[in-house]
Amino acid sequence: MKPMEKKFDLVGKTAVITGATSGIGFETALEFCQCGATVIGVGRDAQRCEQAKTRILSQVPGAALQYVVADLSRQREVRRLANEIEAILHQQGVTGLDILVNNAGTFVDKLTLTEDGIETTIAVNHLAPFLLTNLLLPLLSARPDSRVITVSSSSHYRTWINLAHLRKPLIYNSLWAYKVSKLANVLFSAELNHRQQGHAPHAFAVDPGLVNTDIGLKGTGVLASFIWRKRQSAGVDPSVPAATILFVASNPEAAKSNEVYWYLSTPRQPSRTALDAALATRLWQESSRLCPLNDQ
Repeated sequence: MKPMEKKFDLVGKTAVITGATSGIGFETALEFCQCGATVIGVGRDAQRCEQAKTRILSQVPGAALQYVVADLSRQREVRRLANEIEAILHQQGVTGLDILVNNAGTFVDKLTLTEDGIETTIAVNHLAPFLLTNLLLPLLSARPDSRVITVSSSSHYRTWINLAHLRKPLIYNSLWAYKVSKLANVLFSAELNHRQQGHAPHAFAVDPGLVNTDIGLKGTGVLASFIWRKRQSAGVDPSVPAATILFVASNPEAAKSNEVYWYLSTPRQPSRTALDAALATRLWQESSRLCPLNDQ
């Protein structure tokens, strides 16, 4: 087991982490288990979920850990996942959810639409967290100190968002689509805090920095994979952003802060567009239209 610089206490806390089979999500699940949390990891592939579980249990024997399989590009899968999480908590005799980490993300180098007719990058990176958070909101609201942590990116800087074409852009550029989705993560987090009006859950958007992960190698072409490998080699270990996620998930003072965007366990100024309250409200409304919250 790798040594931890700081020991945070998550004993008695229950957390859901999406994209928890590799990269930042896996490291976050490992950190949370080391700190005593009950963890429900989410992954798209059953075999990779089992492998991740085995790896964590080898380092944290006896950890309260299980994995659930779901394809977050499909809204019906997100709804099923929310129901399954609720059922798991009920079986455990738990009446609320303490932490939701919206980490799962994708990078798609060609325009593809999901079964819901939505561009895949925005569907996975923004609409899935938006829908899952709202479906789990009653469980999160049942905990007075609950947190919703969504992994964003510094790529949201110098980016704007066209809500009229959120479903499908008129012209597709893979990097721009990714940047838009990461901007949406910050706007979503800010709007959630606005709507909660100081009540739990408290939302954070975490900037992981440049990280050595495989997100740009999944389902991408030769050129995109080559560029990502060059970029990847300069990235930090996924445990670095996982430490920030752990910090905002457990630190009492973080929940008292009005800052929504965090990097290296410290508040960071997001872009001016990310702080546009009117835009955040309109994004919420358009997101609700694209994945109706009353369609259970």
